[in-house]
Amino acid sequence: MIFSKESKPTILVVDDSVENLTVLNALLKDTYRVKIAKDGIKALELARQYPQPDLILLDIIMPGISGFQVCEELKSCESTQRIPVIFLTALNEETDETKGLKLGGADFITKPINPDIVKTRINIHLELQAERRKTEALLKIMLPDNVISDLIQNGTHKPEVLHNVSIMFCDFVGFTAITSQLQPDFLINELTEIYTYFDEICTSNNVVRIKTIGDAYMAAAGIHNNDAQHAQNIINAALEILDYLKKRNRYSKQEWQCRIGINSGEVIGGIIGKTRFAYDIIGMDVNIAARVEGAGHPMTITITTATKELVSNVFDTESIGSVALKGAGEMELFTIYSRDDIASEHQINYNNLLVNEPQTSWN
Repeated sequence: MIFSKESKPTILVVDDSVENLTVLNALLKDTYRVKIAKDGIKALELARQYPQPDLILLDIIMPGISGFQVCEELKSCESTQRIPVIFLTALNEETDETKGLKLGGADFITKPINPDIVKTRINIHLELQAERRKTEALLKIMLPDNVISDLIQNGTHKPEVLHNVSIMFCDFVGFTAITSQLQPDFLINELTEIYTYFDEICTSNNVVRIKTIGDAYMAAAGIHNNDAQHAQNIINAALEILDYLKKRNRYSKQEWQCRIGINSGEVIGGIIGKTRFAYDIIGMDVNIAARVEGAGHPMTITITTATKELVSNVFDTESIGSVALKGAGEMELFTIYSRDDIASEHQINYNNLLVNEPQTSWN
């Protein structure tokens, strides 16, 4: 594996022998960033410092605390537990290797060191580490952080009732008629670009995208922590979504308008499926949010009384009267007044959208 200067992985080498440290540093320095520790205490300190090592070469027999003890400490700490540890040892008993693997070690390299073996083993585990990070990045798109943590640690996630959640549905107006006039590649590029920005907006407001179904974008706040501001956060996200679409429509060859509906309440959250699983939330309050979106007007945010009560001291609202919602009966609904300064309150720079042409083609 060849790395650029900027992307060189960091290797932490831990050994009490100056000679071994010198040899390993000379062997690795041209390919990797090398950090050195002569004892276990220093190794733990360096492992926790940013930037953290991508891999650790760890001697077993050292004064003070042994390599086994260092590895056990690393694997017990959330911030260091996923760093691969390769033991360096003159020990060749099967019991020693078994102990190291049980403690979470990834591999063993015996002394005296063979340079080709060291390079090969490091390369293998760095590639595995890179693939793991890709997988986790994909999981972060599909799953809340607490669900990912449960899956990694326990292999499963138990469904749970979440009592303080706000749910948002966003749907494009006239989508079916519009799509019949667009080329497939253009349509997919448009949705990809728009949903990518929606995801960034949600992330910046502590909101999680649950799923998309065609032109429907579903997100929720409060599902992965006790977020007392879940309703406020999801409304901020909704306001930014409207602001983004308005700015985008100034240059886009296809104008998109949406309706947004929000409700707050209780949901059941869990992983649906086994071979092609996805995290989802279900319940009456989810259904109500979907109905509220359908009852709203283009480029407006419509909310229920349950949500209004949580944000009445933050946002101005206006009643649109009682509306009959399928399966929920008559409900009074409200619109949120838009704010022109929403985009400036967060890190996403929408002004860039006004100077950069979209990366899509019109056929």
